[in-house]
Amino acid sequence: MSFNQQLTLVVITQDRPAFLRRTLQYYSSLAARVLVLDASLESNGDIAALFPQVAYQHLPQFADKPQQTIAHGVAQVATPFMAFVDDADFLVHDALVQSVDFLAANPAYGLCHGYCLMYKAHGDSVEYLRRDKKVLEDYASDLAAERVSSFMDQYLPPFYAVTRTALLEQWFAALPEGCSGEMQEFGHAFYLLASAKARILPIPYVVRESEHRFCGQQTNMLKKLGSTDPESVVERQQFASFLSSLDTGLSVLATAERAAVVQSAYDTLRTCLDEQRSLTQTSILSSHWLDVFTPAERKFGPRQFVEMPFYNQPFFDVLSQIEFLIHAMPAGQQQIEQLEGVWVRQELLLRTHDNDNAETIANRLWEAMALNIFNPHIVEPLAKLVADQDNREEAAQMAKWLQRLTSIHRQDHRIGFADMPSGRLLHWLDARKPSVADAQAIVQRIAAQGPAPQFGILLLDLEDDMHKLQVTLDSLVEGHCKSFKVVVFTTGEPPAATSAQNTLHFVRVSKSNWVEKINQVVQQSTSDWMLLADVGDEFTPGGLLRASLELQAAPQCRAVFADEVQRLPGGALTHVMRPGFNLDLLQGNPSLMSRHWLLRRDVLVEAGGYSADFTQALEFELLLRVIEQGGMGWLAHLDEPLLICDALPVEENPQQRLALTRHLSNRGYKAQVIATTPGTWRIDYRHSQRPMVSVLLASDDNLADLQRCLASVTLRTRYVSYEVLIADNHSQSPEMVEWLARQEKGRVRVIRTERRLSKAALINAARQQAKGEYLILLSAHSEIVGPNWIDALLNQAMRPEVGVVGAKLLDRQGKVSQAGLILGLNGGVGPAFVGEPKDAAGYLHRLLLDQSYSAVSDACLMVRAELFDAVGGLDEAQFADAFADVDLCLKLGQAGYLIVWTPQVQVVHPGTLPVAPAALAALQGKWADAFAHDLAYNKNLDLTGKGFSLGEPSGSSWAELLA
Repeated sequence: MSFNQQLTLVVITQDRPAFLRRTLQYYSSLAARVLVLDASLESNGDIAALFPQVAYQHLPQFADKPQQTIAHGVAQVATPFMAFVDDADFLVHDALVQSVDFLAANPAYGLCHGYCLMYKAHGDSVEYLRRDKKVLEDYASDLAAERVSSFMDQYLPPFYAVTRTALLEQWFAALPEGCSGEMQEFGHAFYLLASAKARILPIPYVVRESEHRFCGQQTNMLKKLGSTDPESVVERQQFASFLSSLDTGLSVLATAERAAVVQSAYDTLRTCLDEQRSLTQTSILSSHWLDVFTPAERKFGPRQFVEMPFYNQPFFDVLSQIEFLIHAMPAGQQQIEQLEGVWVRQELLLRTHDNDNAETIANRLWEAMALNIFNPHIVEPLAKLVADQDNREEAAQMAKWLQRLTSIHRQDHRIGFADMPSGRLLHWLDARKPSVADAQAIVQRIAAQGPAPQFGILLLDLEDDMHKLQVTLDSLVEGHCKSFKVVVFTTGEPPAATSAQNTLHFVRVSKSNWVEKINQVVQQSTSDWMLLADVGDEFTPGGLLRASLELQAAPQCRAVFADEVQRLPGGALTHVMRPGFNLDLLQGNPSLMSRHWLLRRDVLVEAGGYSADFTQALEFELLLRVIEQGGMGWLAHLDEPLLICDALPVEENPQQRLALTRHLSNRGYKAQVIATTPGTWRIDYRHSQRPMVSVLLASDDNLADLQRCLASVTLRTRYVSYEVLIADNHSQSPEMVEWLARQEKGRVRVIRTERRLSKAALINAARQQAKGEYLILLSAHSEIVGPNWIDALLNQAMRPEVGVVGAKLLDRQGKVSQAGLILGLNGGVGPAFVGEPKDAAGYLHRLLLDQSYSAVSDACLMVRAELFDAVGGLDEAQFADAFADVDLCLKLGQAGYLIVWTPQVQVVHPGTLPVAPAALAALQGKWADAFAHDLAYNKNLDLTGKGFSLGEPSGSSWAELLA
């Protein structure tokens, strides 16, 4: 029989098209039948065209039903032998041939395979791990019980072994539906060993993905076999009865003896796994393939297991073939995420610049090639470049490499990259560039209105990196704004003699005097605005141009911060679209909120310049002094990315804490600054007063909700000086009336109305009876979680600049139901961060930080009573039963007070907002400017769905600036 008449490979896959394409490429040179069982909901229709020799079956009816998928596949196999294949694994071709030959020559054996090596694919390397240990390789006893016991004692999963098809047909025909994966795996091995002999050949058999899915799950198997909970015990007993009933080599034994063999096998395998005699992974080898002209570089780990059949050149040659496919056809989340940054850098290196020549283009191509040699879009132009030169050997190697890359059925990575965060962001930035016509029109508009603001760009080059400096200078030259002067503070030798009058000026500094030198330059500068940046930061083409136009129209501005794009450590990109000036967010996350501000030169000088004592928090400490001296007026935000820069390390910064502590002390607080997550801060203002607080609850025949809410308040509140006012809206339910009568005691009071009132009027009426200096509007649908909730609300509300404080709302599944309100989201008023996990950080860590919003919900809202009165309380005319809370926040915001949201107060509440089209329309009409641009949000972020994702790319905003 020919090989394809002997063996069928059954490939199991679901929703992993990249893995499937790669595995079929690997097996395309093997003369065996290949059957693909694809349980994806959507068909991989191109497989049949790309691999016509493959029998492809689309089985969406078996999605997430691996047992049924496999059983279906076994029934399709017509060859005497078969092997299952996971879509991420590589069965060694020669090992398959040897296994088939062995079974063909030894009819008493039911399965044959060799040893397994595991792999982890990274962006630039492959790590190999030893899983299997040397075992007894021939399970040849004529006694089935001995074979089973011996095999379980040194367990190597046989699921992917070459196996007689008839045995698998019998097993899957007998296997009952609904068995757990662990029981299926155990039963698979038990049945095969009980039915026939088994052989482990002393050869490498398979290279398997470390995070494999179908077998060898040690932790789950060990837990399943050792669990003493009644459900697991019953499951094992029932499965033992099933195995005992099968027609195997154990059939000669009595029923009780067969059951004892199964139980013994359970115990033996559990001991084997518990003692880690099987299925433990140890890293033994890593392989980096960084050069077309040299083979992969392999580094061996400190431990080598020479008794295993992996340490030989023929197997290393097999690994080279596998590694090529892993790198050339990347798949898997970890590998793709690590390659994202590489693809970003390669795409940027492929772009041409105005000052390019043949040499600079070639240098960038080689730089891109050094990042990853498996990108044909880099190799192709380089191959042409090398071919035009005189090195024939190098040209031949490059041509051969390019042919190898293009000979496989690889999907163009640019297709997937376009849907990755970095790809979408690059596309957004490209679409954001002003056209030549728009740029010229804006320049003309600026010139017509007077002198353009001049920017003084202070570039730090403390590592003497000329390459990074060139990156920054190139971005400035290619930008549309030319009204700038650059001063480079370098620790190296300046490349030219320059003066302060030059557009580019070099100042020699040391690691000890660079802050002093910056302050001297600022003092002498003729520029209007100063910006501190690092070499390597890239200016966006239109950022400074837009800043010029808008700053020219707002001469009162003292300082301005913009949006930016940041490079993560691996090179991937992320956007930092900041809200309008937000004092609490600045204090809570200085690393994200205090960088790259444009400061008016006179403001910077008056503040005393940068402080040499805070070199690790230079801009943050300066901004705090600017706020101390001039308050928060005319600190503006520009909804436009200004820079592409490296993200700061996520780590605690003691200088930030020191600067913030000193600033709070200067403002009169004996505050404690507490680290939350690395790089973020929470402030306990430590107010000494303990004011009276009135909690206002509305009663409206809502007995069950009100009882639950009131119980949570009275039982979980640690704060002492508070009262609860239940405002009864003329309830009619006898049960409600009777219950309310019993509540008139202690700190609870009931306020009754003679007729039904609107929601707003009811709260206003309750406020008239409240004794507290602070009011809490609390929904009856809310349930208090933590005992310090009033203390945490007062921590913010007692600050003189704060008008309202809101809470973090969670649903009963622990998901965020509301974390502040966004004006304009989904066409109305939208809750922020809906559906995020309770402890998620959120965009810019905003779910973990105190911050300002335009509005918060009266599900739990604290307001100072005198401020509530000063703005007329809740509007009973326009917002009688809906959105009076939002209106209250906007009124106080307009009066100059902050609306603070704090995650330190968590309340269980569904977070739903009222459906009231008329009230919403009135709100939008009254506060049209706020809805046009919610300053707590960002114009570049989407206003649909959950929010905080990048909006659609558009350059139309440039034309709008000229309207």
